Amino acid sequence: MISRIDLRGDALPEGGALRDLLPRAEFDVEAALEKVRPICEDVHHRGDAALIEYAEKFDGVRLDQVRVPASALARALDELDPEVRAALEESVRRARIVHRAQRRSEHTTQVVPGGTVTEKWVPVDRVGLYAPGGRSVYPSSVIMNVVPAQEAGVESIALASPGQKEFAGLPHPTILAACALLGVDEVYAVGGATAVAMFAYGTETCAPANMVTGPGNIWVAAAKRYFTGRIGIDTEAGPTEIAVLADDTADPVHVAADLISQAEHDPLAAAVLVTDSEVLAAAVERELEPQVAATKHVEDRIKPALSGRQSAIVLVSDIEDGLKVVNAYGAEHLEIQTADAAALAARVRNAGAVFVGPWAPVSLGDYAAGSNHVLPTGGCACHSSGLSVQSFLRGIHIVDYTRDALAEITHHVVTLAEAEDLPAHGAALKARFEWKVPGQ
Repeated sequence: MISRIDLRGDALPEGGALRDLLPRAEFDVEAALEKVRPICEDVHHRGDAALIEYAEKFDGVRLDQVRVPASALARALDELDPEVRAALEESVRRARIVHRAQRRSEHTTQVVPGGTVTEKWVPVDRVGLYAPGGRSVYPSSVIMNVVPAQEAGVESIALASPGQKEFAGLPHPTILAACALLGVDEVYAVGGATAVAMFAYGTETCAPANMVTGPGNIWVAAAKRYFTGRIGIDTEAGPTEIAVLADDTADPVHVAADLISQAEHDPLAAAVLVTDSEVLAAAVERELEPQVAATKHVEDRIKPALSGRQSAIVLVSDIEDGLKVVNAYGAEHLEIQTADAAALAARVRNAGAVFVGPWAPVSLGDYAAGSNHVLPTGGCACHSSGLSVQSFLRGIHIVDYTRDALAEITHHVVTLAEAEDLPAHGAALKARFEWKVPGQ
């Protein structure tokens, strides 16, 4: 069901050479971009009419309008199962605790007497958030996007999710209920690349946004790439990934269950076990069979994901090599299930989120750890972070110098300006001391 990659014996290669040995899903955003481009431009030129047409073409729903009526949001919350509501409320509460602590305060640094630089943090004015609605429904993604935006102080928040045939063209009622619970009243029944285009360009109904965040399929990722530079984005999210670094102290039942938990997202989902224990590897392989057979989404998602080129059991000589492998892999989600899990977790450099020990599975982070589950995929954790309050803030430097403080540094500025062959830069400072505007 799952392949093996044996990296024991010889010394591990470094950097890209090691990454090339590790499993990864094929996710050709560039190819998808060519198909997305004309759709995005059609939305640009025809606005809501294009959105309505594409909703019927791609989602099979007929819409009179793309914005979800306030009455539908209120009704979804009123009719929400009380246990689901309680779970969502607890997820929101924990997410707020973590994300509120991420707020940054204004700070002023005195560089020299009379010269200060203040860094202030300003939220983006308007964000468009995306909650997927294809194979599964993700009210948890509503929480993971909305809470950090709210805690950052974003004043205008809109959310899009695909319309569903079984719900009269509206997004799934649990999505709508989560929006209502969070106080988001601007919601659109728009999916995929068209949602990103709607937020990027604006339409008759939807004002343009400064930034778009949220997970999605390859079409969402391609649209984000298309609009990079026009809008801010979080990341071009690809299929979900879990990597588990484990030794012989790990419980194979736990490891198998955690691999399956991410494989059920998508047939391209990646499930990778890195271990120095042949015994554990064999036990996990045995455990996968009955657990997969006992769950849902077996044929359409889990088996293709586990048997695909993106999933594998990677055997290493020791846990030190295992740490090198997971740092090279840069997983979206990384579990450490070893005897010294906390110490190893502290040494991880590349991961979207790290889950320490047997009692912190990825599923906890997906819903209610308080952490964010919108995380970098495809190895992007080596340079990118998950969604946070900081994602929605812009740092602005405010420079305030007195005349004396400027006079004291002018000769250095002039020297550097002339070294770069930009004499007018230096002249802008010299003018303040060597001459005045005639008549003054």
